[in-house]
Amino acid sequence: MIIHTLVVGLMQACCYVAACEKTSRAVIIDPGGEPERIIGLVEHEKLEPALIVDTHGHADHIAANAEIKARFADAPLVVHEFDAAMLGDPHANLSAMFGVPIHSPPPDRTLADGDTVGVGEEQLSVIHIGGHSPGSICLYAPGNDKGKGVLFSGDTLFAGGIGRTDFPGGSHQELIEGIRGKLLLLPAETVTYPGHGPATTLGEEARSNPFL
Repeated sequence: MIIHTLVVGLMQACCYVAACEKTSRAVIIDPGGEPERIIGLVEHEKLEPALIVDTHGHADHIAANAEIKARFADAPLVVHEFDAAMLGDPHANLSAMFGVPIHSPPPDRTLADGDTVGVGEEQLSVIHIGGHSPGSICLYAPGNDKGKGVLFSGDTLFAGGIGRTDFPGGSHQELIEGIRGKLLLLPAETVTYPGHGPATTLGEEARSNPFL
């Protein structure tokens, strides 16, 4: 899997474009702003978007949904079922508080814990962990003989931190229990790409993350 990272928007969210090496089909994860940069990267790399995934429904991760969906109309927009209503509601997605209301298109379909989404020959498993938002998810691709596994952790887990739990629908206990009970059971060498900040590994977070 080839992974491109773009830091976008006022909140400096990480948008990932992850592509299958053999087919050039790609998933766009968290298009949180600056759609022209995201589209430019996809077209420059000659990728074919197969899916647009929001790891959760907060504004800084969905702000460019409309433009990305308009450009790549055949790529389904997906989000966990618990956050689906947030996409088109500026109060629920928190954009109203910043005075720039965001009305994303609705998802083409919703996701649930345990679902698998395919991108070319790559498979990503959906791991639902509430706490930051009711429908926050992570996406996990196990490792193979060509490399380590990867985890796109959204705003669930950061390098040295965890997602905020003081937004509507948040729960510190649910978040911590989900990280410990689901993410830290994955291989320690799993490379983790969070919704903000640098990449890390699950082993590093298990050892040194002060919240865990």
